[in-house]
Amino acid sequence: MDPFRTVGEWEAQLPAVLTNDSLWKMKAYRLALLATELVWWDTRKLLQVRGLRSTADQVFRAIGSIGANLAEGYSRGTGRDRARFYEYALSSAREARHWYFSAHHALSEAVTNHRLELLTHMIRLLLSMIPQQRKGEIREPAPPYLTLRDPASPIPYDEL
Repeated sequence: MDPFRTVGEWEAQLPAVLTNDSLWKMKAYRLALLATELVWWDTRKLLQVRGLRSTADQVFRAIGSIGANLAEGYSRGTGRDRARFYEYALSSAREARHWYFSAHHALSEAVTNHRLELLTHMIRLLLSMIPQQRKGEIREPAPPYLTLRDPASPIPYDEL
C-alpha cells in the first residue's frame, strides 16, 4: 500500500465484509481503519531507530485503540454509553497525535504532516459526535423479541 494513497483508492480495495457493515457509515471509523493501515508503514520505520522502539509501540497501540473504541461505542444502546467510548477514541487520537509529533524527526515531514492532519480530522469529528450522543436517546429501536409479550416464549416476559 502506498502510504499516501487517497481514502477512495484505499476503500475501493477493502473486502465487502467491512464496507457492508453499518459501522462503515461512520466516517471517523473509516479514517481510524485507514490510520491503522498507515501506522504499519510508520512503525516499521520507527523500529529501525534504536531510541524510538517504545515510541513505535505507543503510536501503534494508540492508533489501534481509536477504531476499537469507535466500534465498541457504536454497539452500545444508549447515547451516554456510546459517548463514553467515543471519548476513549478521542483520547487515543490525541495520544497518537502526540506520539507522531514526538517521532517527527524520524519520519519524513510529508508523512508526519499527513498523519497529524488525519488525526486532527478524526479529533474534530469526535468532538462533534460526542455531544450529540450525550443527549441520551436510544439510537436503534429495541428488538421486538424483547419488547413484545409472546405467550409462546419459553421464558416469561417479566423475567426478561
